[in-house]
Amino acid sequence: MSKRVLIVDDDPAQRRILEEVIKRLGYQTRTAASGDKALDILLGPDAGTISLVLLDLVMPGMDGYEVCRQLKADPATAAIPVVFLTGESGVDAEVAAAGGCGYTTKPVDPATLLQLIDQHLGGAE
Repeated sequence: MSKRVLIVDDDPAQRRILEEVIKRLGYQTRTAASGDKALDILLGPDAGTISLVLLDLVMPGMDGYEVCRQLKADPATAAIPVVFLTGESGVDAEVAAAGGCGYTTKPVDPATLLQLIDQHLGGAE
C-alpha cells in the first residue's frame, strides 16, 4: 500500500488541486476541510493510515498551528511529519515552534511539493 498524505485546507479548490498533484506523484490522499476534521482523522481510528500532513496555516476556527500542536502533543501521532501550506514566506520560526517540519507557499509548485514529501517519506511505494 502506498503512503497516504492528509491534505487539510478550508479552500475546496486548493484541496482538489493538491489531491490531484499528490495522486500523480504516487501517493494516496485523504482530505479535511478544517482543523477539527483533521484532528478527527488524525486522532481517530484512521490515525495509523496517515504518513504525512499538508496543513493550511490560516483556516477559520482552529488554525494550522493549533492542529499541529495537538497532533504533536499526542504520543500516538507525534511522529507524523507536518508540512504547512501558507500564502506567506518567512514563517520558519513559527513553523518550527508549532512542531512542523517545513512549509511551502501557495500556489504550491508541484516540484517543491514532491521534494518536501519525498524528504519526509522517502518516496511513494
